[in-house]
Amino acid sequence: MSKMQEYMERGEQYLLKTYNRFPVVFEKGDGVYLQDMDGKRYLDFAAGIAVFALGYNHREYNEALKEQVDLILHTSNLYYNKPAVDAAEKIVKTSGMSKVFFTNSGTEAIEGALKVARKYAWLKDPGKDYEFIAMNHSFHGRSQGALSVTGNAHYQEGFVPVEMRAVFADFNNLEDVKSKITDRTCGIICEVVQGEGGIYPADPDFLKGLREICDEKDILLIFDEVQCGMGRCGSLYAHDLYGVKPDVMALAKALGCGVPVGAFVTNEKASHALVPGDHGTTYGGNPFATAAVSRVFDIYEANDIVSHVNQVGQYLYQKLEELKEKYSQITDHRGLGLMQGVQFDGPVSKIIAKALENGLVIISAGSDIIRFVPPLVITEKDVDEMIRILDQTLTECGFH
Repeated sequence: MSKMQEYMERGEQYLLKTYNRFPVVFEKGDGVYLQDMDGKRYLDFAAGIAVFALGYNHREYNEALKEQVDLILHTSNLYYNKPAVDAAEKIVKTSGMSKVFFTNSGTEAIEGALKVARKYAWLKDPGKDYEFIAMNHSFHGRSQGALSVTGNAHYQEGFVPVEMRAVFADFNNLEDVKSKITDRTCGIICEVVQGEGGIYPADPDFLKGLREICDEKDILLIFDEVQCGMGRCGSLYAHDLYGVKPDVMALAKALGCGVPVGAFVTNEKASHALVPGDHGTTYGGNPFATAAVSRVFDIYEANDIVSHVNQVGQYLYQKLEELKEKYSQITDHRGLGLMQGVQFDGPVSKIIAKALENGLVIISAGSDIIRFVPPLVITEKDVDEMIRILDQTLTECGFH
């Protein structure tokens, strides 16, 4: 038995089985490549589900974390810490918003955003039982609050009572949203680009319409940029592509580039909803996590990551279009920047498994879509290698 096989069997013995994991144990990474315990290398076009934007073993990023380990890891939010202040300032200045609350994950960022919207409405009129409008086929996380606004009944069943669930409207259907607004609506939440739901970018008129509705009704607009934010779509924040600002924005994934950290960010109006005692976290915003966030912003700026995403993203789009023309089983291709999806006429699970055997890491978004969310530092050469392996994989799977 190999060392890798031994660890997989131990994992089955000791880890709670809520995932059907692929048969590999990744041991280290370098650049845009991962290596398993047996020494096999894999080109990574998943980035830990859109997390490792800077790739693996990035020297400047690693040094920032090592420096912080030698200083202090944790103090709690009873006190200020320098990295948290530095990181919050960079988020505020780049987003044009007002205040930041650091969390440990994207799910917790969504939870905080929901609390802001509910409290904002409650302060105006505490006599109503407030509700949210969310989008069908959305995904916002796995806690009860985040699941309550996740537009997929499969995720909610057994966990979220019907009476706790949001009112759901169709994404990119402004009239459907309007028809569901009542005097109990305290917030509208949507992804700027739906991720788990199939890589669907928002229509510009849809986001602009949501902004107008929320301004008219004085309810809060929440954008979930956990996956599509931090440069992935070709602007630092995906909503900047549309010229539409939210009242609250949720961030995570590439915000820390591997360190578990998230944040919700409020504009001036929404920042007054929560007061001391309304919300908290033990680990959120600790010096280690926010040192990572602060350095990520520095590296993005120094290397003009967003411009690079636009350049390589266009190349990836072109190459995936060529692949779409080659294979009749590919029915659609869509996305922005380095967040793209290719849709097939059936399940893609066997393609993903075979690609892994061939040294390529890709993931799905739903049952019939391959999602491409690679490190933002990939090159055109990496795209060419990915296409070569995927082309080979599709041929071996019998596609034509």
